[in-house]
Amino acid sequence: MASSSNNIDEDGIEKKEEPTPLEKHVMFFDINKDGVIYPWETYKGFRKIGSGVLLSTVASIFINIGLSGKTRPGKWPSPLFPIEVKNIKFAKHSSDSDIYDTEGRFVSEKFEELFKKHGRTNDNALTGEELDELLKANKQPKDFAGHIAAKSEWKILYLLCKDENGMLPKETIRNVYDGSLFEQMSNEKQSKKHRGKSSS
Repeated sequence: MASSSNNIDEDGIEKKEEPTPLEKHVMFFDINKDGVIYPWETYKGFRKIGSGVLLSTVASIFINIGLSGKTRPGKWPSPLFPIEVKNIKFAKHSSDSDIYDTEGRFVSEKFEELFKKHGRTNDNALTGEELDELLKANKQPKDFAGHIAAKSEWKILYLLCKDENGMLPKETIRNVYDGSLFEQMSNEKQSKKHRGKSSS
């Protein structure tokens, strides 16, 4: 089928669509950049951002089993539980903050609303208690699976990224949604490792 003229540049070359923020959010875990994320890649990604072996193992199993089928509509289940990056919008779960829309785009109004509602201690951060309140407020009736998914995501983020005062900074949360946080965390871990080697 011919490409839409909107996707052709002035030289007649088809333009590649920019990944959505939700796609960028998961692309960090696509270690070999082939558009598919396998459990061992999820594991490596979590290790790169500083997660321990146990958390990385549990997260890779939980995430890939939970998301694989949703991102592979019309396909037979795979025992390798691959996640297809281009279809990650289909894996959006219920009981979430709706900061990603149905296409995986970032909704800034919803992001700001989150802090207006729950950031009472500090306009630019969330405490652990405020995070629990956010999860409770977003929980939909009888939505056990969606609530567990949301709780797991936020609790892991809080565990890895809270500051010395137990606050989860607004900028950190924004960087999760725009897809830049994991790369930053990986780079910071690498630089600490290099500093440790150079000082020894």
